[in-house]
Amino acid sequence: MGDPVRKIATYEDILALPEGMTGEILGGVLYTQPRPRARHARSGSRLQTILGGPFDIGDGGPGGWIILSEPELHAPSGEIVVPDTVGWRREHMPELPDAAYIDVCPDWVCELLSPSTAVKDREKKMPFYLRWGVHHIWLIDPGLHTLEVYRAEHERWMLLGTWSEDAVVRAEPFDSIELKLERLWER
Repeated sequence: MGDPVRKIATYEDILALPEGMTGEILGGVLYTQPRPRARHARSGSRLQTILGGPFDIGDGGPGGWIILSEPELHAPSGEIVVPDTVGWRREHMPELPDAAYIDVCPDWVCELLSPSTAVKDREKKMPFYLRWGVHHIWLIDPGLHTLEVYRAEHERWMLLGTWSEDAVVRAEPFDSIELKLERLWER
């Protein structure tokens, strides 16, 4: 008897998920997870608040970005992902599309790691983001209080730095401001 034939996941599979579940399709496989826990959501909200003023709104910073929390992204390859926080330079996406999902490759993605998503974020999503053309990715672990910053170079991710706890950093592509990491861990 041969191997069972695995059905390629489709957008209809995501639409059929129960309320409170998020779905992503990577390599034709449907991955599901429940909505994030409060600590995870809090770190993401704080990050968006910290970056949104100077970069999205242009208040006290250079502006020039659109930053969103948990948008649904559709790649030409058929992959569908829901990053925790994502940003586009306005020259790449001048305004938000009026649609349920976005099909423009982001310039920056941030994934908030949790015990249930860390392996997928590192092993499936990071290579996908690189293939799609994302320039920067941040991995934030709210449990370990760490930030890892990567830049795409020569078809691979180059680690620019890892910081933790109460470090104050200037992290690409938002290195025109100081980011006080302890603000991401506050409860």
